Amino acid sequence: MTESDCLFCRIVSGEIPSKQIHSDDASVTFLDISPWQEGHALVIPRRHVADALADESVLAELAPAVVAVGNLLKERLGASACNILTNAGADSGQEVFHAHVHVIPRYADNPGIANLRGPVESDLDEVHARITGKGR
Repeated sequence: MTESDCLFCRIVSGEIPSKQIHSDDASVTFLDISPWQEGHALVIPRRHVADALADESVLAELAPAVVAVGNLLKERLGASACNILTNAGADSGQEVFHAHVHVIPRYADNPGIANLRGPVESDLDEVHARITGKGR
């Protein structure tokens, strides 16, 4: 896959719009369009890396954003916890072959990864506004 064919590279470049909630020099974070929980976000590296096992430094590069996003989701959405996970390779369930970390807010009434409900119906504009503090 070339960078010009990669959905997430096209999001990083701004060619494809997304509901971004965080960015820094190494990463961009946006809401998943098929969330498994309201506020489900994807943290991706700005550079193209196929998956988390393809480059030993990519997870370290994403770690500051993952922590910031997890805390942002807890603060703005009232989550009590987050699942933080990545899929590496097709057999793991990876669908977009650009490394990414899922940050999924969790709540006391639906704890644990075994209880993920997704995908759930979610108004991405409304959730984005709640997280960023920006109007719809």
